[in-house]
Amino acid sequence: MTSEITSPAATTELLRTAFEAFNAGDVDKCMALTTPDLIMNLAELPEPRHGQHVWRQGFEMMKQAFPDLHADIEDIVAADDRVALRLRFRGTHSGEFLGHPATGRPVEYVSHEFYRVADGLIAEEWICSDLATLFRQLG
Repeated sequence: MTSEITSPAATTELLRTAFEAFNAGDVDKCMALTTPDLIMNLAELPEPRHGQHVWRQGFEMMKQAFPDLHADIEDIVAADDRVALRLRFRGTHSGEFLGHPATGRPVEYVSHEFYRVADGLIAEEWICSDLATLFRQLG
């Protein structure tokens, strides 16, 4: 928990701002909204990843594979220092992604994501994306 009380309105606005920056491809703004020791918990990985540099690598990989990738917030709920989102990602598979060469196909998948905010910055994320649907679309 953070040392200060975080309002649901403030945490919701922080996440909305972060996804606006993501959609604009503004990695520096995304980084400015996270703690240096950001913790990333990905459903498909057994251990968390740590640090802004690791997040940046993932961002760059996704934007290289799907340059027009866009996240629409379909649901957002906040309580204390936590925010839950249901997102719909859409884009075009224009570059290599995890061994799948570019197909030029449109993709769409849902992600359920949870965030912890500390001192007004994103400190931890839990990501559970529907990668099975994404990979089916890649062929």
